[in-house]
Amino acid sequence: MNTVFNYAVTFASLCFVLAMIFALIRLFRGPAAQDRVLALDTLYINGMLTLLMLGIRSTSTVFFDMALLIALFGFASSIALAKFLLRGEVIEP
Repeated sequence: MNTVFNYAVTFASLCFVLAMIFALIRLFRGPAAQDRVLALDTLYINGMLTLLMLGIRSTSTVFFDMALLIALFGFASSIALAKFLLRGEVIEP
C-alpha cells in the first residue's frame, strides 16, 4: 500500500476516535435530552466510519458488514428516541 494512503487512513481514524471522545463527553454531560440524542447519533456515525476505515486498511469485507449493521441499528434507535422524546412512548397502545 502507498505510504501516503497509510498516513491518511491513520489520521482519519484518529480524527474519528477524537470525535467519538467528544461525543461521549456530550452524551454524559449534555444539559438536555435532545443534546444526548444528537451525541448518540454522532457516536454511532463516527463508530461506523471508524469501522469503514479499518475495512479499507485491512481490505476485509467483514468491517463493511459491521458498519452496515451499526448504521441500520443507529437509525432505528434515533427514530425510537425521537419518538420517545416527542410523545413519551415508543409503541402506542
